[in-house]
Amino acid sequence: MAIELTWLGHATWLIETEGHRILIDPFLNDSPTAPITADEVETDVILVSHGHFDHVADVATIAKRTGAQVIANYEIAEWFSKNHALENIVGMNIGGQFQSSLAKLKMTNAIHSSQLPDGSYGGNPGGFLVSLKGKNIYFACDTSLFSDMQLIGQANIDVAILPIGDLFTMGPQDSVEAVKLIGPKQVLPSHYNTWPPIEQNAETWAEMVSSETDTEPIVLNPGGKHTF
Repeated sequence: MAIELTWLGHATWLIETEGHRILIDPFLNDSPTAPITADEVETDVILVSHGHFDHVADVATIAKRTGAQVIANYEIAEWFSKNHALENIVGMNIGGQFQSSLAKLKMTNAIHSSQLPDGSYGGNPGGFLVSLKGKNIYFACDTSLFSDMQLIGQANIDVAILPIGDLFTMGPQDSVEAVKLIGPKQVLPSHYNTWPPIEQNAETWAEMVSSETDTEPIVLNPGGKHTF
């Protein structure tokens, strides 16, 4: 059965298959590039990679409206429980796995920071390895390049979503190096062109991926979909 990936701008992604949905890092209402608002998205599960505003801004609103299960690191899960009264929430940690109603989820390492909007400690930032319908999707989320990405690649990654914005995450060249370590069949860029400090030419990045690796680069516009 086909899996559909939609880029909702910045670092927000939606996975859909057989009428079920997983939403990653919802930042919609305040995002200058989001094609929809938080009131327009439907989801069964919300994954939260770390505590920064541009990754958690719409989590509580969407979770309360849809009843979606929220999955995050332990500190963020506790924060949402205490500050937003969310009950359908799972706290996990780096290296751990959780079987949701839709997919097997593994929280991977990420090298970044994680502070919640009110200044609270947001625990360790992470990425997610999402396994469903016989496919493995790796969301690196906000991170720099790190050599253990090669270990993540041993899971036989079908699709990788990597940041290319630079300044706050790895930039285009380091992202290409990440592709070499992970070896995914396909790769999509994320976390770029939201604001001037992270503007990048994704087509130039795609040309680098094509010339330096065997991975197929796929560039979407916000609202664009990729089916595999």
